[in-house]
Amino acid sequence: MPKDMTATMPGTAIFERRESAARSYCRGIPTVFTKASGSVMTGADGRDYIDFLAGCSSLNYGHNDPDMKSALIDHIACDGIAHGLDLHTTTKAAFLDAFERHILTPRGMDHRVMFTGPTGANAVEAAMKIARKSTGRTNVVAFTNGFHGVTMGALAATGNGYHRGGAGMETQGVTRVPFDGYADGLDSAALLDQMLSDNSGGIDAPAAIMLETVQGEGGLNAASAEFVRAIADIAKRHGALLIMDDIQAGCGRTGKFFSFEEMGVMPDLVPLAKSISGFGLPLAMVLVRPEHDVFGPAEHNGTFRGNTHAFVTARVAIEKFWSDDAFEADLARRADLIQTRLTELAELVPGAYLKGRGLMRGVDVGSGDLAAAICKRAFDGGLIIETSGNEDQVVKVLAPLTTPDTLLSRGFDILLDAARDVLATTKIAAE
Repeated sequence: MPKDMTATMPGTAIFERRESAARSYCRGIPTVFTKASGSVMTGADGRDYIDFLAGCSSLNYGHNDPDMKSALIDHIACDGIAHGLDLHTTTKAAFLDAFERHILTPRGMDHRVMFTGPTGANAVEAAMKIARKSTGRTNVVAFTNGFHGVTMGALAATGNGYHRGGAGMETQGVTRVPFDGYADGLDSAALLDQMLSDNSGGIDAPAAIMLETVQGEGGLNAASAEFVRAIADIAKRHGALLIMDDIQAGCGRTGKFFSFEEMGVMPDLVPLAKSISGFGLPLAMVLVRPEHDVFGPAEHNGTFRGNTHAFVTARVAIEKFWSDDAFEADLARRADLIQTRLTELAELVPGAYLKGRGLMRGVDVGSGDLAAAICKRAFDGGLIIETSGNEDQVVKVLAPLTTPDTLLSRGFDILLDAARDVLATTKIAAE
C-alpha cells in the first residue's frame, strides 16, 4: 500500500487520536470523504475522485444507485422492518423470490439460501462448518494465495502469513496445496489427486476443497476452467464438498453473476457477500445444496443474520441488472475495454503482465514499491486504486461495473500518466 500520509492531512486528527491502528485503506487514500455517486467519490475539500476500488468490489453497481436508494428510502419512510433476526418478512420474501427467479433457476441451481452474519468471513465460516458436519470429516483443502477472511476458521484457509499472524495462535484444520499456475510446470490438480489417493500422501480425507476462481487479494490469480473442473472432479471422487468462494469474484465481477459459470461445475456451497446487497450494505449468505443443509435451528446463528435494508436493495439490484442478459452483454464489452487499457500499462513497465479475468483485472508490475508509487501518484491525479498480491505488486482495477465509458477511460488516462511519471522519476533517480 502507499505510504501512510494520514497524519499530515487536515481533518484526520480524530482518526489518528481515536481509531485503532488496524485501519488500512485510509492510510494510502488520505482524504476525508463526504459523498459519492456512481463511480465518483467527493472529498471534504470538494475534489472529485474516480473510484477504481468500489469498496473492494462491494459496490459493483456504483455508489448510491438511484433505484436502490429510492426503494430503501421508501422502505424506511413507511416504517419497514429495520431489524428482523431471521423472522419472515416481506422484504426477505421479495429478495428470495427475485434471487430464485433471476439467478438460481436460470442456472439450474437447487441451492437453498442460508443467511449468516453480515461479513464474507462469516459466510466462509458457515460453509466450512456445513462441510464438516455433512461429511463427518474435519480437514479442508485450500490453496496458496487464497484469501477467505480473518476470523479463525476462514483465517486458517487464508494463505497470507501477515494476516494469519494476527491470530495470535496456531490456526488448524486446513491443508494448503498449490493453486493453478503457482509453480511452473506443476499440475497442481494432479498432485492433489495423487496425494489424496495415496495412503501415505499425508493429507487427511477432506470435508471440503475450497477455492476462488480468481484470487482477489492473492494477486488476481485466475484459475483455468480445466483446473476448476479437475478440482470439482477430485472433490467428488474423494467424498469432499466443493466450496466456491465467490465473495469478491461474484455478482458480475468476472463478467457473469457467478465466476464459475460456463466452467461446467456445480459447487456444493457458495459463500456470497460484498456486492450481493447491491448498495454496499452488509449482507452475507451461503448457497447450499439441499442434501447438505444439515444445520439445526440456530446452530450457526447471529443477531444480524440477514439485513432487512440490504434485502430491499439486493432485490432491486437483481431485478435491474440480472432480469435479462443486457447487463451481462455490456460487461463483456467493458471487460475488453479494461483489458485494452491495462495492456497499455503493462507495456510501460518492463516485465509487467496482465492478471485476472473479466472486470477483475490488474497488472503485475513486479514490485510492491513500484505498484504503491503508481497508486499514490494516481490518487494525486484523482483516481482511487489499490494493490494486491503476495508482495502487493499488482495494480488492481475494481471499478464499478456501471462506470460510464468516458469516466472509465479518464480513470485509465490518470493511471497511465501516473505510471509514466513514476517510471520517469525512478529512471532519473537510478541515473
